[in-house]
Amino acid sequence: MQRTGLSRREALAAGVAGTALAASAALASVQSGDAIDRIVSDFMAAFEIPGVAVALVRPGAPVLARGFGVRRLGDAAPVDSDTLFAIASNSKSFTAAAIALLVERGKLEWDAPVIRFMPDFAMHDQAVTQLMTVRDLLCHRSGLPLGAGDLMQFPLGNRKRAEFLAGLRYLKPARGFRTGYDYDNILYVIAGILIERVSGLSWEDFITRELLVPLGMKGAAAGPEAVKSANLAARHARLGPPTRGFGTLEVVEPDEDPAASPAGGIHASVTDIAPWLATQLRQGVTPAGRRLWSAKNATEMWTPQVITAATTGGTADNPVRPVLASYALGWFVADYRGRRFVYHGGALSGQITQTALLPEQGIGLAVFTNVEGRTPVVGLRNALLDHVLGIGGFDWLAATRRQLDEENRATLAQISTGDFKPPPGGPSLPLAAYVGRYRDTWYGDIVVTERSGRLFVDFTRTPVFKSLLEPFGPDTFRTRFAKGAGEDAVVRFVVEDGKTARLALKPLSPLADFSYDFQHLEPVRVP
Repeated sequence: MQRTGLSRREALAAGVAGTALAASAALASVQSGDAIDRIVSDFMAAFEIPGVAVALVRPGAPVLARGFGVRRLGDAAPVDSDTLFAIASNSKSFTAAAIALLVERGKLEWDAPVIRFMPDFAMHDQAVTQLMTVRDLLCHRSGLPLGAGDLMQFPLGNRKRAEFLAGLRYLKPARGFRTGYDYDNILYVIAGILIERVSGLSWEDFITRELLVPLGMKGAAAGPEAVKSANLAARHARLGPPTRGFGTLEVVEPDEDPAASPAGGIHASVTDIAPWLATQLRQGVTPAGRRLWSAKNATEMWTPQVITAATTGGTADNPVRPVLASYALGWFVADYRGRRFVYHGGALSGQITQTALLPEQGIGLAVFTNVEGRTPVVGLRNALLDHVLGIGGFDWLAATRRQLDEENRATLAQISTGDFKPPPGGPSLPLAAYVGRYRDTWYGDIVVTERSGRLFVDFTRTPVFKSLLEPFGPDTFRTRFAKGAGEDAVVRFVVEDGKTARLALKPLSPLADFSYDFQHLEPVRVP
């Protein structure tokens, strides 16, 4: 079995690859696309990827935009250059660019406090509320823990965008303000609200009018609700057993909330993304010659703001591991074989996407796939970058196989086969004593009921999170959410004076995607 593993953290924060631009002869070989076809096809076969689309922008050659494979398992409809993919957190660079446009127009300032423009903005710490700048919204240094508040976004809920702002003040920090890096989505949703407040347009309308239309991204959609084309990639994942990332590949349904689109809602094809890559490389000037943002603000968006990783550099199995990696504004910045590397990734249930820029070489690359699993996609991205640069001698396919095998072994070492083994012990109270409504300040209500001698739970703001509760240790139970509905949770009832007072939760799987942040909930029993 093959672990493809859903991890937004890995998909958004891992891997890099760059060296001097290859000779013109190497670029000429790229122009035909034959070698690219072979590289993509080899990765698809090795890692059972149903469909891939690739966009490549480079000097002295026409844009390459190409699809491979099928949109959906069991269906002959092909992936082509116009097939739409959910680009997920690659959308963050669009939100950052929208902020840059408003800075250009004098409506925002990078280093002005957010509360100047949004008086109702509040963090948990009021001192941080006063200090948080527009720039801080975009670079993951707020002090919030990894994935804070993501249960408001994943799986699909029933929230309005304003509810993210209302809930923000209840999310507790994990570290000091600006003292380090922890990836979040919620502050990009807040940035989307800021765009709405300042521009008078919804985030969707602003992105469409000010970016997608001028860039000629005719098929792209600012959010899932704006998708009109039937040429849409399906999503695929392995749902177990013993855990997500293992088992047979199957179709899964989208599960993200449209309200969170400023953090990851754009849908685009590789035809659409090519002018976006070109405009980034041209520091804000579109292929048609229109300037959207200044070179100064292009530099702002690519300037590192917080260190994300520090290593000893390349290894035998990963020659492009950076010594230092960072996050800027909507982009990661590191090095690839000694050259500046500006990149991002996106991960949603059933799809992984990558965008990458080597600015000094004038190279832009996008790799979109319709399957979960960061490791094969990053390996494919690196293989394509090495090819475009004319660098040989490293077998990315074999290295990716080895890395995936190591991940599989590590996964199986952490979990048992089948269901994860519960600790000894069980309920200390009659089942009726656990029944009640438990309220979390940022998420909302969790309701526990009893029917026919069994407990059931309803995460009221997440429609798919309804489940039987099975005993799983002392005063602790586990969920059994529907297949494909998301990660299961462990729910511990905290008993005080013989009564349940509150809940303590965590994901069941130690490998659960960080966006299932059950551990950040603090539900208290209410009358």
